[in-house]
Amino acid sequence: QVQLLESGGGLVQAGGSLRLSCAASGRTFSPYAWGWFRRAPGKEQEFIAGMSYRGDKYRYADFAKGRFTISRENTKSTGYLQMNTLKPEDTAVYYCAVDTTGSVHEVKTSPGQYAYWGQGTQVTVSS
Repeated sequence: QVQLLESGGGLVQAGGSLRLSCAASGRTFSPYAWGWFRRAPGKEQEFIAGMSYRGDKYRYADFAKGRFTISRENTKSTGYLQMNTLKPEDTAVYYCAVDTTGSVHEVKTSPGQYAYWGQGTQVTVSS
């Protein structure tokens, strides 16, 4: 089992930045793929960014390209989502996810591919 604890959300003005953190505990020796998703009010959950276990492959949603960056610390037990140039439409609950199966080079982009989820952290961007 892997437990994920998110932090870093909050209220920010448009154009500002936030960095979300996701600390993994439990089975931390083998988290594989990392992913970030969000759910805005009245909308479906959507993929933001993903990273392979090896850290050699990344994917971003179109809205995230050039503004958001997924990363992790070298110990592989904490993941990050750096968000710059935030917009009001980025307001949502943000979730981190990890999965311990599959290829170490695989980037997973679908929620169903992830077994472990954080509790979510609210990000609100004011105009």
